[in-house]
Order: sequence, then C-alpha cells, then structure tokens
Amino acid sequence: MALHPEFPKSPYAELLPEQRWFPAAEELRKSYAKLLPPLVATIRGEVSAWRSAGYAGASETSRALLNWWFETEHLVEQADGALSPFRYYFAQREAVETVIWLHDVRKVQDKFDLLRFSSLKEISPGDFDEDWPRYVVKMATGAGKTKVLSLLIAWSFFHKRYEPDSTLARNFLLIAPNIIVLDRLRADFDGLRIFFNDPILPDNGHAGRNWRDDFQLTLHIQDDVRVVRDTGNLFLTNIHRVYLGDVREPSLEDDDLRDYFLSPFGAKPVGKTTDSKTDLGEIVREIDELAVFNDEAHHIHDPRMAWFKSIQDIHHRMLQKDGRLALQVDVTATPRHNNGAIFVQTVADYPLVEAIHQDVVKHPVLPDVASRTRLQEHKSAIFTERYADYLQLGIEEWRKSYAEHQALGKKAVLFVMVDDTRNCDEVGSHLEKICPELEGGVLVIHTKNNGEISEAASGKNKDELEKLRKEANSIDTWASPHKAIVSVLMLKEGWDVRNVTTIVGLRAYAAQSNILPEQTLGRGLRRMYFGSDMPETVSVMGTPAFMEFVESIQSEGVTFEHVPMGPGTGRKESLIVEVDAQDADKDIDALDIELPRLTRRFNREYKDLDALDPAKLGNAKLPLKPFTPEQTREIVFKTMLDAEVHHTIQLDGAGPADYRSVVGFFARQLLKELRLVGGYDILYPKVKAFMAGHLFATSPVNLEDPVVLRNLSEPEAGKILFDSFKAAINALTIQDTGSVRIEDRIRLRDTRPFRTENRPYLAPKKSLFSKIVGEPNAGGFELAFAGFLDAAPDVASFAKNYLAVGFKIDYVKADGDLSNYVPDFLIKTTDGTVWIVETKGREERDLPQKMTRLRQWCEDATSASQAESGPAYRFVYVDQAGYERNPPQTFAGLAASFTEYPKG
Repeated sequence: MALHPEFPKSPYAELLPEQRWFPAAEELRKSYAKLLPPLVATIRGEVSAWRSAGYAGASETSRALLNWWFETEHLVEQADGALSPFRYYFAQREAVETVIWLHDVRKVQDKFDLLRFSSLKEISPGDFDEDWPRYVVKMATGAGKTKVLSLLIAWSFFHKRYEPDSTLARNFLLIAPNIIVLDRLRADFDGLRIFFNDPILPDNGHAGRNWRDDFQLTLHIQDDVRVVRDTGNLFLTNIHRVYLGDVREPSLEDDDLRDYFLSPFGAKPVGKTTDSKTDLGEIVREIDELAVFNDEAHHIHDPRMAWFKSIQDIHHRMLQKDGRLALQVDVTATPRHNNGAIFVQTVADYPLVEAIHQDVVKHPVLPDVASRTRLQEHKSAIFTERYADYLQLGIEEWRKSYAEHQALGKKAVLFVMVDDTRNCDEVGSHLEKICPELEGGVLVIHTKNNGEISEAASGKNKDELEKLRKEANSIDTWASPHKAIVSVLMLKEGWDVRNVTTIVGLRAYAAQSNILPEQTLGRGLRRMYFGSDMPETVSVMGTPAFMEFVESIQSEGVTFEHVPMGPGTGRKESLIVEVDAQDADKDIDALDIELPRLTRRFNREYKDLDALDPAKLGNAKLPLKPFTPEQTREIVFKTMLDAEVHHTIQLDGAGPADYRSVVGFFARQLLKELRLVGGYDILYPKVKAFMAGHLFATSPVNLEDPVVLRNLSEPEAGKILFDSFKAAINALTIQDTGSVRIEDRIRLRDTRPFRTENRPYLAPKKSLFSKIVGEPNAGGFELAFAGFLDAAPDVASFAKNYLAVGFKIDYVKADGDLSNYVPDFLIKTTDGTVWIVETKGREERDLPQKMTRLRQWCEDATSASQAESGPAYRFVYVDQAGYERNPPQTFAGLAASFTEYPKG
C-alpha cells in the first residue's frame, strides 16, 4: 500500500490524480466505500484538467481569486517583522478549487447533480439527507482546514458582490461542535485577522476590483452580536446557539459537563434555557442569504441529530421566503458514519498517509518488537502499578524529546490517556512522584461521574473550570507550568495543541465508542515547527489493546516506523546546532563574528517596464511551420518553467481563432517567473506585438490564423519569447543603486538554536557553534575544510554560514535575474580581518557572478565598517581539487595560494 513512486515530497507540489493513494491490497478494495469517498476520484480528475486549462468556465471573480491565491507570489510578515514567502498547501488549493468548480462550472445545485460523479453504483439519492448544496472536505488533522474555510468564505462574499446572477451569500454561519473548537477558531477569526494576515484579500486593483475596500464583514461571536445588517455578517458560534428552541444549550452550571466541553449532540429536549439574551438561532433564521460552514463536521453523521435538523430548519425557513441555503461546506479529518462508511458528500480528500509523507504532520513512531516485549501488565488492583512499565516508557521517551526541543525554545508535552475517570488523579500523582521534572507540571482533566470535567475528584466552580480550559489550551507555552496532561476524553477534536511529542494509551477502544484511530493520533499530529522542512515525530505507545486500535489505521495506507524505545536507546532524527554557551572552554565574546547588514545594492524599478521595445530584443527569428487543419484542431500550451500542460485550445474552423488567451498566457507566465506583482496591462500589448511582428521570419503574421497559434505552442517559440523578454525586462528593471549603508549588524552569538538533518559533523574548538554540519552533496570537503580552520594557528574563530545566521548577499545571476547568495564560511583571523570563504567541489554557472558580487560586498562592507572603526572584510574562493593538491598549513598560506576569484 505504498504511495505512488512519483508522489511528490513537497506539500506545495501538484498532486496528479494518478499519483494519489489507493488501497493496493485486493481485500481492502472490497471495503472501498469505507476507504475512499465515492465522488472523489471522478471530481479529482476533472478538477485537475480544469486547473490545467486555466480555470476555463469559471466566473471572472472566481478566476481572479484563484490566480491571486495560488498563482501569485506572496510575502507575509512574521512575528519578528521579517517578510517570508507564503504558499498554500496543494491540498488546501485542491479543496478550494473543487468547491468553486462544482459551483461555477458544473452548476451543482443538489444531491442529484452530485450523484453524477459517483464511482459506486450502490450510491443513491437516499444516501444524501439534504436538499441544498453540501460539500464535505476531508483533510488530515493539521493540514490547514481553517485556511480552506477562510478562503471559501471570501470567495462566496466576493462572488455574491461582483457576479450579477450569483446564488452564493455574504452572510456566513461558522459552526464549531463545542467550546474547545470554538476557542481555536476564535484565535484565527477574532478581529477578522485571518483575512488580513493571510493573503486572502487581493490588492485593490487586481483584476480591476477594489477587493479590500469592498470586503465589509462584521464578526459576531456567540452572544456578542453587533448590529446585524442585511449582508456582511460572519456568525462564529458553537452548534448549541443554533439549535431549535426545544433543544437545551449546555452550560457550566450543568451537573454533567460533557456536552459543554465536548459534545455536539445537545442535551435532552427540555426547553431552551440560557442566560443569553440574544437568540442567535432566530437571528440567522431571519437572514435572506446565508452559507453555512462546519468545522470538525464528522459529528453531522445522522439526520436525526439536532445539528443536522437545525441547518435543515434554516434552509426551510429560507424556502418560505423564496430563497434557499446557498451552500454548506463541512471540513473534517474523519467524515464517517458509525458503521465506518465515509460521507457520500465528500468531494475532496487529503488522507493522513499523504500528509505524513509530505511532512505536513508529524510521523507517528511506535516501539519495536524488542521494546514491546519488555512491557508487562502487572497483576495489581492499583492502576498505576498495573501499567507502571508503560508509564515509565512514556516518561523516558518524553524526556528525550523534551531535551531536544527545549534547546530550540519549544516545550515537549506528554499526553496520557486512561481508561476511566477514577484513575486520572492516580496517574497524575504517579507521574509527579516518579519523574521530578513533572512535579507540579501535570494537568489532569477527567469527568466526574463520567461527566463533569474537573482537576480533582471534587467538583469545580465555573471560574475554576474556565481556568482549566484555558490551561489545557495554553499548555504549549512556557507561561504554562504544565508539561503533561492526563485525560479520559478530549480525543475527538478541539484540543489541538502542537507540542505533544509522546502519547501513552492505557485504554482500549470499542467500535461503539465512535472514536477513530486518526482522532486519537490527531492530538499529537500537528507540527511544532511550521514552515520547516525537517520531519517531526510523535512517539505512540500503550497497552496491546490500545496499540492494536492505533495500528488499525494501516488499512488506510499509513505505515508506522517501529523504533527502539526505553533505556539505552535513542534515535537521532536531527541535530541541534546552537551557540555553545555551555562549554566552559569557549570564550563566546572572543569567538563571535560581527557582519554588517547592508542595504540591498540591486532593486527592481517597475516603472521602467513601459520602455521595453519588442522590436529591439535581438532575438532569433523562427520559420513559420506549415500545419494541417487536423493538426491545428487541438492546440496544447505548456508552462515554460516545468513543461506542464496549462490549457488546450479547441478549434472547429467555424471562425477566426481567439488569440487573446494565448497572449495572456505568455504574459502571465513572464510575470510569474520574474515575480512582478503588477504590469500585466503594460506587458500584454508588448507580447502581442512581439508575436505578430518580431518572432517569425515571415513577420508580420496574423495571430488569428490557427497555423500561427499552432506555431506559438511549439517549445522553441515559447523559449525565444520567454528568454528575450526576460533578458530585456531584467535589463530595464534591475537597477544598481551604486551605494549601500549599514542598516543593522549580524552577530553570530545571536543565532537561535536550529535543527538540521542528522549528518556527519565536527565539534569545533574555535567556533561558537556546537557543531559544524557537512552538506550531503559536499562529499566531506566542508568538514575537512572546517577541520583545517579549527587547527590553523592564525584563525581566531570561524563558523559555517548556516541559513539561521541570516547572512546573504543579493546579486544578479548569469541570466540577468535577481537572486540571493549564501557564502559558505565566515572566518576571523588573528589580525582582526573577517574573511568570507566560498568552497566548491565544482564550478557552477553563476559562480563568476557570485564572486564578483562578493568582492563588491567586501569593498562596500569594509568602507562602511571602517568609517565606524570596524574590521576589514575580504574573501577567498577555495576549490576542492586545488585544496587537496596543495593542503595549506595556515590561513595566510591558503589566502596566498587561492587568489580571489576571479582574479582582480
């Protein structure tokens, strides 16, 4: 059941339908309906073709938004104020595209329209309980379902705002199943921050619209309902606020608090009693247009439930006013009924097996056979004595992860699941007793009388319970004293902290529990280090019954790594590199190296783009190839960067061909490659003039001629156009400012600890870093060179220029494009000079440009630095072959032997 051999590792890469996970074993295919949603295979293939065709058939609004979200390069501000690139995962993109395609292109209105995509004959209209468009998006825990919700909310708003005949809505009901999930959603949506922190709203002017000015939305959270206008309302609430009047809302005053914290089902129908003076259920039923979005929507598995009936009632109220519910989108990792069958409304699927492979979530690791055989369930009436081996193993694994992550500023959390409420306090006390690091650091959450959540056997008042909920949600932070949590419940969803590294299961699960293996693992799947490409793991261990339950998820393609656990074992998934302040033999002040952070020397000035003259690009002219009418019937255009099919033009010969999409295709490809935010309106006519008058030897040509269009689809035509425009645009827009200044300083001692792959390394004496880690493609040369620097008598200190240091230099590449260059080593010699050293096993195309720029940087840095009595900066290029022929003994000897490249 392995993934396709070409399944991409990057979560941003397009996932082709033929590469997706499929149950390989014959016996599993018999349970196809429980493994793969019946609509997904067909929809996935058609959406893929639609994407390749440039979203043909979508509304103008939808196409503009899709291109902004997924085809435009975005920079977002981080917590430290720095800008970094932002991209949506492909799984998020596919989910959004699927809903838009179903609405815009296939015009799906109800279950009968959806049935056309079914791959199973057994599926019938009776399997759909709703009479309005309902789409279920299945995405693994931690894959970013909230971002999908935010994108679709924005799409619905703008579609209704800009499309004259839109059936969508500008009022939204975003529903959580319980107060825990509501807290998580509130963290993203409070103040509408997700719409402005993420690149959701296009810049004003994109596609001729004032998106940001027109996005007028008011957020109402639970009972905090502000002025409700006809349109532009986002109601964020847990499901109980939307129930019909005869369904009672759970409260902190209840004797049984399961419903308040965890349950989506609602209590017994005894008449609605709530302290709220605002009846949100009535408010949303009075609105004329509405779209409903459900988070953790696996709860809506039965049409008899209050959740489903409430949404159905909203729809019926709208029908009475000659309207209808515009849309329902449900997101969940496990859209399953109690019998295990997947919701038939599921239209997009990103399973856990794919998310693990792409490092979107942590990799679950289990004890190997030898480690499991050392675990015994002892005969004892005392719970902690019976499972002492399992708890001890959990502590040992947690200790290892705690030490690793503490060095990186993160707190690792231990999560213990027990069998019933009577044993929570016992396990909590036991952990603190046998593990000094956990003394005062165990948060116990259980249900008194199988219901009330409290920290101890006695009940808690309202304020204490609210505090408990906040402590559970803040356990990731160093402000929280807790490092471990013991619980019976909190398994299905909501408690989505990121720092769980060890899960110990001391309870068995029966089918009637309605809890799935992925829901149990989900509490530890979210990544701690978002944006990092380093794999992360969560260690899972427990009783044989628990492990059998967890491993049952292997039927869905998930494979577990089994590793040694316990005393004397340790797996090095990664290395921690940090400033070695703990080594008493190192003088951090003396070993520190300071570098000036100079302002950029090269910048783009887009205002000069209008000066581009298509007649003066100096390109080679192509002969116009003859093609038959049959050869021009279907014309395929591929992207210039990766040769993927972008769109296809079908010609019937009834009239002139529309060349505008072809001109627009090349113009957008140029903008994307050159990272030009604007300029399409300037570039389009210039690309058109170049095609018609300067690309072919027989120019001018008629762009409406199918033969000309067929010639334009040839690879050589695209290459000449692309290369010519790229060189000309770079020459016009990249400007050398001619001067720089120091805007800040980089000090190696300020480098934060970071993780890197487990590779050979040197533990240096003359570097303030704990390790010099070699690159895998350097063939050991980096480590050999680091060893030379560590031994050279005239080297005072040195360091590898890790990305975490933040030292990079802007330069112009051989093809004229702008890029950044990260040199290899930083050295301070005994005379105080700072050297920048580049080491190479073989020359590369841009090496001359890099070294010319490095020399210029050293001159600029020296000039700016010495004006402030700082050091001089110089550089040396060291090639491996020359170094190995004549190994130097001193750095001065190296600098003399390896002259600056290129020779000055």
